[in-house]
Amino acid sequence: MTRHKKFTLALLGVALLTACDRGGRDPHPQQLQSKRLAVFKQFTKALEPMGLVARDRRDYIKAEFSEQARALRSLSTQPWLYFSAEGNYRPTRARPEVWSQPEDFKRAQSRFLSSVNQLVQMADSGDLPAIKTGVDEVQKSCKNCHDQFRSETVLRD
Repeated sequence: MTRHKKFTLALLGVALLTACDRGGRDPHPQQLQSKRLAVFKQFTKALEPMGLVARDRRDYIKAEFSEQARALRSLSTQPWLYFSAEGNYRPTRARPEVWSQPEDFKRAQSRFLSSVNQLVQMADSGDLPAIKTGVDEVQKSCKNCHDQFRSETVLRD
């Protein structure tokens, strides 16, 4: 698969993540789904420019890239608390496996967090080939989690 196709698939995955509008207000009093969705949208804003650098579609500027990687790292721990038992309500794109397979969901989170931490280290190194690999690993961890824990359609009652 060419780099362009990989980049297109990665952007498609990010676009799918951001296309989570349920067409109405979050019915939960604490709006846990809305809160986690807001964090995931911030993930996209941080990761998308790094993906462009990794695909040679944007110039690599070490300080800027490192700042984006750190922004992603600061966001990376935030959405998971909104997947609490109180966050399991419809309509949602979260598959039941989020709650029925909590160990697997936790492992997916850990893989994502690890890939983000590695990307920050690579960003600080300035080693562009390693940085490109790091971006790919973060995007793969996102896709793998989506494949296992996110429905293509909104799950309703």
